[in-house]
Order: sequence, then C-alpha cells, then structure tokens
Amino acid sequence: MKKRIETEKIPIYLWLDDIEKGALEQARHLANLPFAFHHVAIMPDAHQGYGMPIGGVLATVDAVIPNAVGVDIGCGMCAVRTSLTEVPLDLLKKAMTGIRRAIPLGFRHHVKALPPDRLPPLPPDPARTLPVVFSEFRSARSQVGTLGSGNHFIEIQRGGDGRIWIMVHSGSRNLGYKVAGHYNKLAIRLAPQMKFQVPRNWQLAYLPLDSMEGRLYLDEMRYCVDFALANRREMMERVQEVFADLLGPVDFGSMINIAHNYAAAEVHYGREVMVHRKGSTRAGNGETGIIPGSQGSVSYIVRGLGNPASFHSCSHGAGRIMGRREAQRVLDLAAEKKKLDARNILHAIRHRRDLDEAPGAYKDIDQVMRNQEDLVEIVEVLHPLAVIKG
Repeated sequence: MKKRIETEKIPIYLWLDDIEKGALEQARHLANLPFAFHHVAIMPDAHQGYGMPIGGVLATVDAVIPNAVGVDIGCGMCAVRTSLTEVPLDLLKKAMTGIRRAIPLGFRHHVKALPPDRLPPLPPDPARTLPVVFSEFRSARSQVGTLGSGNHFIEIQRGGDGRIWIMVHSGSRNLGYKVAGHYNKLAIRLAPQMKFQVPRNWQLAYLPLDSMEGRLYLDEMRYCVDFALANRREMMERVQEVFADLLGPVDFGSMINIAHNYAAAEVHYGREVMVHRKGSTRAGNGETGIIPGSQGSVSYIVRGLGNPASFHSCSHGAGRIMGRREAQRVLDLAAEKKKLDARNILHAIRHRRDLDEAPGAYKDIDQVMRNQEDLVEIVEVLHPLAVIKG
C-alpha cells in the first residue's frame, strides 16, 4: 500500500502515488456512502470511470450498486499455455488472418446464431427470473464468441520458459450493457424511496439486497458473468482450432480465467459484505490470476497473496493515463508504431483512430506491478508476439 486517506467517513487505501483528480474524487464519494464497509481500496491501475474508479474495490452492507460493477459485466481475461515453443513468422501471420476470419471483431456479430447450448443455461421461467437476459437471449446467441471493441484483444505470447501462450480479453458484449443500463436506470428511478439518499451526480444509485430489484440485478449480473466466460471460452476454442490447423498437433493446457467487473458476497473483517470489483480481480491466497500489460508490453500470470487490505484483490491491467479521444489527439502515430515495430510485434496500430489503444495511452505495467508486490507474486512473464484488437 502506498497511501491512506483518513479524511472521509471510512479510510481510502491506495496502491499508487499518482491518482488522477477525478478518480480520487470518485474514491471520496465511495468512502462517504452510508453503507460502505471498513475502507475503500484503490488499485495501482486506477483511473476515472462512471461513478466508481476503474481499478476500485468497494465493500457494501445490504446494498449493490450497478455502476460500481460497470457496463461490461463479467469482462475479464483467459489464458492458455500451449506445447509450442516456436511459431514461424509466416505461420503467425496466417494464424492472425485465420483468427480474424473465425472470430467477429469490433461491433460485428456472427451471421448465424450459435446453438443455445453455447450459452449458460437459462433457469426455469426466465422471463420472470432473468427478464433482461431473456429479452436479449436471441441476440446473445449471435454475440457469444465475439471480441467486441475498445481494449478487448486476442494476443499470442511467449512465456519465460519459451512456451507459446494464447490470451483473450473480452466481456459480456451487449447483454451485459443492457443489464447494467436497465438496473442503473431503475436504481436512479427508485432513489427517492431509498433509506439513504446518495447525491445523483455521484452516479452511485443503489439497490437494497433484500429488495426484489436488488435480487433480480444480482441474478442477471451473475448470468452475464457466466456469459462472459462462455464468450471467452468460445473464442479460445476457435483460436486453438486455427493453431491446430496451421501447426499440426498442439497440446493446450487448462484455461486460466478471471473476471474483473462484478459484485460478489464475501466475508471480510468478520462480516459478509457485497464486494464490488470494477476493473479489479480477485487475488485470494494462492489464487491464479492474469494481469495484462498494454499493447506491446509484457503480461503476467500471478498468484494472489490474499491481502485483507485490498479485500483480496489486485489490478486488472496497466490502466489508462489518458482518455481515448485524448490519445487519438495527442499521441504521435509514427512514434507509437515504431515502439511496437522495434519489438518485432505484429500489432494493431494502423491509423490515428487506433491510438486510443497505443502503448503511450497506458501506464507502465512494470511500475503497476511494483506497486502491488504485497497483493500478488509473479508466476510467469508473457512477452507479446502478435495482437488483434477489437
């Protein structure tokens, strides 16, 4: 931990020195919520989000906050270690082409919907128990196994032992967006009736856990977390098929999976609370996790240390230092491309519009890792070979 702020209703613990003004203001709002528990934890990759900083961890008593989970519910990482020790450049380029054909990128969906069994099963009477999910289920069948846009990626990497790895970063696509938007609007509409009044400009409208609305949100959120996993698994299987077709027999290890936008009931400091992780992942004692860098930098497989001060959490990545439009406006296209070309990485920086995902838009992942040495230990360092962005 780098700092403690003791001026609010509960303390704020920070694992970084250079938090931006907007993110710090949002952390103060969290610390003054009447149902916030014990302290607020801010991870080293933190930056401003909607309502709650990306890279924030908040525990609450008897309340859940849709905006403290975010719009891409269940977004996360998966990684698989292969038996390969080498992929020739010509075959790596062919693999990238094959992956782009097999997996819809950006806002594209599958032309033909996938079978329902590629999605998590629906419970009995889903129109009543999962109303938003049920209304979006037909569309979701075309979205499972698609990458999306923004900072989502598919990356081919080399581990420290020389093995080739596959990593995928994606979430719950439009399904999670619809669920998040529905329940945030519902929380705002119900706010005047709530026991505690939260200033509307904080963007932290909440739902009581013992209310019908709160229970529905939790059920739909959990489905979206499961859907996001199914989405990543579908893409991973398609990447593996491309590899096997091009490179012959390949053994694939067990898939590591972690999510970084969700809320879960956990026990901390002797009390069951609702832990919101927005751009943060679980790092329980001995728990395996993934912390990716920015495009072109190394990523890490880590083992959690179970630090109670972070609610057993760690960062979810490097974290942005500038917004998307700012990056497109101020970064030098030639310089950013040169950084990646010098490392012989097959990258996704082609035009100025791609600069929102350039290395210069993100924090130094090595500094982020140094700031959380009390949260995780490094198991494997993964060096990028090729990357596909949404």
